Amino acid sequence: MPRWRFILTRLVERIWFRAALIAALSVVLALAAALLAPLIPYKLSLSIGANAVDDILTILASSMLAVTTFSLTAMVTAFSGAASHITPRATKLLIEDATAQNALSTFLGGFLFAIVGIIALSTGIYGGQGRAILFIGTILVIAVIVLTLLNWISRLGNFGRVQDAIERVEARAISALDHYPGPRLILQEERHPDAGACIVTASKTGYVAHIDRSQLSEASAEAGVQFTLSAPAGTFVDPTRPLGWCDGSVDAEQLDRMRNAAIIEPSRDFDQDPRFGMVVLAEIGSRALSPGINDPGTAIAVLVAGQRVLDSFSKLDVDTVERAPHVIDAPISFEDMVTDLVLPLARDGAGMFEVGIRMQQMLGALAQRVPQARGWLLDLAQQALDQARAAIEDKRALTRVEDAHRSAFAEAQVPRDVAERA
Repeated sequence: MPRWRFILTRLVERIWFRAALIAALSVVLALAAALLAPLIPYKLSLSIGANAVDDILTILASSMLAVTTFSLTAMVTAFSGAASHITPRATKLLIEDATAQNALSTFLGGFLFAIVGIIALSTGIYGGQGRAILFIGTILVIAVIVLTLLNWISRLGNFGRVQDAIERVEARAISALDHYPGPRLILQEERHPDAGACIVTASKTGYVAHIDRSQLSEASAEAGVQFTLSAPAGTFVDPTRPLGWCDGSVDAEQLDRMRNAAIIEPSRDFDQDPRFGMVVLAEIGSRALSPGINDPGTAIAVLVAGQRVLDSFSKLDVDTVERAPHVIDAPISFEDMVTDLVLPLARDGAGMFEVGIRMQQMLGALAQRVPQARGWLLDLAQQALDQARAAIEDKRALTRVEDAHRSAFAEAQVPRDVAERA
């Protein structure tokens, strides 16, 4: 994605952008009635009942102000609840919710439409035909408001709840993974620049939010070099840490273009960073496992969601992902994504046998799906089992976790020839 498109996407996702756009359209619609007045025959305007538009706009203005205030209060409450009881990182997804933004924007737009209409009526700029146009426009606005309100009411029942947050994070993690242009690895591999490589460092301290790979590709092609990216989205960088390196020399202008291809922000973002989705899922599960909440069911739901993301990793067709020429992208590994999810939950849920059983089942299922990683997954499952043995005092509960471990990895056994073909 080019830099300008990334910035535009960020702008469109802002809650004020849609509200301002619809509000401006509402004002234009209210004032356009005076310009469109000649389109309505005078006799027809007398039979439409446009004289009632004054009362309708007054009712609309008062009701929309109350509904807008209610919707804004509901959204702020959901944001606050998500930050307090789920994780602050999930609030961004709630703020970007299209249904919530459409509701708030439509209600605010309806209020401004009514206010501007009332003011314009008091000046007498409409006339009989203009009032008819305004009446028709008011009916259309009311219809849009009713449909939006019904959709918003149906959304409010789940908006900002824990399961809603889990589903949103899961969907964004899968989307980021599907569009990730780098290679997929089973186990993490270290990469280091060759001697004599030109190192490209970051311009400031923060997290890489976006990489404009087309800009990197153009700068590398002009310099006649190959650029190896080592800091994909989600990587913490500073002016001493490299974004990547070139296999040849580049001039100062090309070096600046490569450096400026990375947008660095104070916090991580979901868009190009699949691992961040796994980190946030783990945060939701860890908070649910805290002594003050003690909700193992949410941790189990997190493990199920994380398993679906990892299933997407293993079945992804990497040939459909567009890659930039002259750029060797940073790989993403199955190992990193699993550990991002499992290690925090294995630590915080060690004393809950329900979480331990589900974790063993998940790791066993992944070992069956990705046989190349079976040995490493078995070690991870054994580590989680050792933590459970140290934390669970009930022998019968611990036995259930141990049985789940044996059963999960017995089922994960695959014939050697199948593993070799994979």
